[in-house]
Amino acid sequence: MPFLEGRLLAENEHDAYFVPGVSDAVDSLYEHCVRALEQSLGLFGAHGLPLMGTGDWNDGMNRVGEAGRGESVWLGWFLHATLSAFAPIVRARGDAQRSDRWLARAEALREALESSGWDGEWYRRGYFDDGTPLGSSCNDECSIDAIAQSWSVLSGVADASRAERAMAELESRLIRREDGLAVLFTPPFDRASLDPGYIKGYPPGIRENGGQYTHAAVWSVLAFVRMGDGDRAAELFAWLNPVNRSETRSGANRYKVEPYVAAADVYSVAPHVGRGGWTWYTGSAGWMYRAGIEGLLGLRRHGAELLIDPCVPKRWPGFTAVFRYGATRYDIAVDNPHGVSRGVHGLVVDGIALESGRTTVRLVDDRARHQVTVTLGEPADFKPEEAPDVEAASRRR
Repeated sequence: MPFLEGRLLAENEHDAYFVPGVSDAVDSLYEHCVRALEQSLGLFGAHGLPLMGTGDWNDGMNRVGEAGRGESVWLGWFLHATLSAFAPIVRARGDAQRSDRWLARAEALREALESSGWDGEWYRRGYFDDGTPLGSSCNDECSIDAIAQSWSVLSGVADASRAERAMAELESRLIRREDGLAVLFTPPFDRASLDPGYIKGYPPGIRENGGQYTHAAVWSVLAFVRMGDGDRAAELFAWLNPVNRSETRSGANRYKVEPYVAAADVYSVAPHVGRGGWTWYTGSAGWMYRAGIEGLLGLRRHGAELLIDPCVPKRWPGFTAVFRYGATRYDIAVDNPHGVSRGVHGLVVDGIALESGRTTVRLVDDRARHQVTVTLGEPADFKPEEAPDVEAASRRR
């Protein structure tokens, strides 16, 4: 695979628009990934967190770290997850030294996230160039941001009690049941002296400025799934489903945009509460698909195995699904006789019961039709594979 080429930014230049060139040099996809992660390891600030630069996931916060000192808590969770996921691949290719160095960096990052990211009730969003916190209770605007909370869970490394507390604050402060909204942060930027960037140019409650941003809200769905809370995950997923915005004439008149594609955002401030914004956003649609299929229904393929680990509302009696593997069809029936959200009690493939606690089916492309029956219900000795601490804490609660 080739690289893209472009000129370096000039001094005091934060961005540039140009058509990049394609390099003559090529390298493997693996090497592209390694170079990207290596580049990130030299970009940390005074709190031990990744530098935010002119925007992380939220490019509208382009002046939080424009001087090169601002830091991102969210990016810390994301980088930790990425390093942890890729380190075993590096080790498997014979580079144990690099793998060890990455994991050591990830551990230092975890400590920084807990010492400098925790605000007392939830996790901060980051720090401005001058060291002022962002996403903190001391902020009059953007005092809590959703993605810093959801990724504390999705990264799998946050203190379990803190992550659970952070998600409780997310539910209390950012999920507005009366409007069917899950806003990105609150309060929106408006009159405070802090200048996070062009996000402040949007009116309060519009798009990233405190509206519901679907991409981020889907991460909250997946965080609730990771915690084993199928009721809250499914409730939030239903709000994000555009079809449900137009079930009634009044709802359609309020929403105003297509009910058959994912909207990037939904407005949250009067007089436009519930109105859809940009539509046909592939990123939001892709994450919604993953949240529904891989999160709630718990169906995810890993090579020649299919993981079946649902996280559903307790009221669901079950569901059926069809999974195709090449020319082979797997008919899956999930039964929930005990009214639980998560926990595979039994797995039967073509009439043969697999060992207790197993959640995977080995896939074979034999052009046949196979029957898979999954029974939910958690025996005392059940231990999900690689269950995160947050999930365990949630089950104990």
